[in-house]
Formats: sequence, structure tokens, C-alpha cells
Amino acid sequence: MSVVSFALNHMAAPGLSIERFFALAKSLGIISVEIRNDLAGNAIIDGTPASAVRALAVENGISITSINALQRFNEWNATREAEAIELADYVRDVGAQALVLVPVNDGTGQADGERQRNLRTALAALKTILGDRGVRGLVEPLGFEICSLRSKREAAEAIEDVDGTAAFRMVHDTFHHHLAGEPDIFPGMTGLVHISGVDDPMVTVPDMRDPHRVLVDAGDRLDNVGQIRALVAGGYQGLLSFEPFSPVVQKLADPRTALAESIEFIRAKV
Repeated sequence: MSVVSFALNHMAAPGLSIERFFALAKSLGIISVEIRNDLAGNAIIDGTPASAVRALAVENGISITSINALQRFNEWNATREAEAIELADYVRDVGAQALVLVPVNDGTGQADGERQRNLRTALAALKTILGDRGVRGLVEPLGFEICSLRSKREAAEAIEDVDGTAAFRMVHDTFHHHLAGEPDIFPGMTGLVHISGVDDPMVTVPDMRDPHRVLVDAGDRLDNVGQIRALVAGGYQGLLSFEPFSPVVQKLADPRTALAESIEFIRAKV
């Protein structure tokens, strides 16, 4: 039996209202969730007050692990600062623990020297914004070749350089880790793990994209089980948060059964 526990990202069932999403998690025995600010017609983007979401979470015995996410966090400017403050306030007020930080992912800001400098500038500013609100930042390197932050090593070094180990941890996303091809996993710097699998036997690794991301099962090509085992062996005792993006998963009439099967599969293997 693994020492880790499961969490549920709202992307696993984006069509559910926040009430039904909490109920889904509860029905699976999952008490930790990630809510998102990119789901149209749903909290947070629909204007639902943080206090209302917080009350609903308490009512259902749910802990909100993170809000996902501040996008383009390493492109620091006045707009980003305003977004960061607004989101950090929401994280604090909703009773969540952390804010996920997603880097620029459009082919810009990749130059050697530039990307490291941009990352440190953003982290230094965010350290104060998040720290003032008692919120932790979760830096999520993305494996895509066009991403401005692919390497967890670069992220870890930058966190150290800004004296940010109290303010920041990293997200280990099993999909992005596989795409990045980086061997090191940094379990001690990992604050959250996102899990999803790729079953499609035809797609090449460089061509893998979010719509390929399904629940983890025996057909998984990303070695989720191996990655999780390595993280646990390295001392990670945190959450494994389901974050599939495939429409096949997101449109399931019965996501509970599919999620329960994936949980059972992972628990049997790890």
C-alpha cells in the first residue's frame, strides 16, 4: 500500500458543478481537491465568492489543496502582478493551501539566460505576494518543447536562488515529466503530483498533447507507476491528483467508476 493519498482536479470532471464535483470526490473517499480558474460557468470563473466555495467544502468535509492556476507566471509584468494578487487572495479566502504556477508555453521566453532570469524575477515577486497571504506557490514545469520552463532542475535552482524554499514547491506532473525527458525527480521539493496516462499506441512522445491524457491504467505509456514508486522511495508522502484532459474521460457519464478503477490499479502496483 502506498503512503500517498489521492486528490481530484476539477479537470477530471469539468462538466460538474462545484457541488457535484465535491460530491464525486467524497464518493471516492477523496477528501482533497484542486479547483480551477479556467472552467467557464463554474467556480472560480463564474464569480462564485470564495466564502461560498469554502463553506461548501467544509460542509462536504473537503480540503482544497490548490487553485490551478496563475498562467504565464514567469512573464512578470503589471498585469501578472494584478492576477497573482487576485488569485492569492482567493486562495487565502477559500481556505486553500497553494496556487499552481504555470509557465509561458507558446515558444517565447526560451532563450538560455533569458528564461532563468525571467523565472527568478517572477519567483522573487511572488514570494512576497504569496507569503503575505500564507499561500504556497507550486511551480509546474511543462514538458512541451515550446515551454519556457521544462526543467525541474532549473526550477529548483531558481527557488533556492531567491531563498524561496519556504514559499515554493514543485508540481511533478507525470505527463510533463515523461515529455521533458529529465531524469531527476526532486521528491523533497515536490509539493503535489499530477497524474494522467497516455494509452494511444500511435502517438509519438513529441506529439503527445493534453487531449491524449486519460486515466492511468494497464495501457499507460508514461510509466506513472514507476514515477510514483520513485517519488515515494525518495520520501514523497503527498497527494496524487488526477488531472486527465482527454474528452473521452471528461465526458464520461459515470466518472466515478472509471476513477475508482484507476485508483485500484495504482494502489495495486505502487
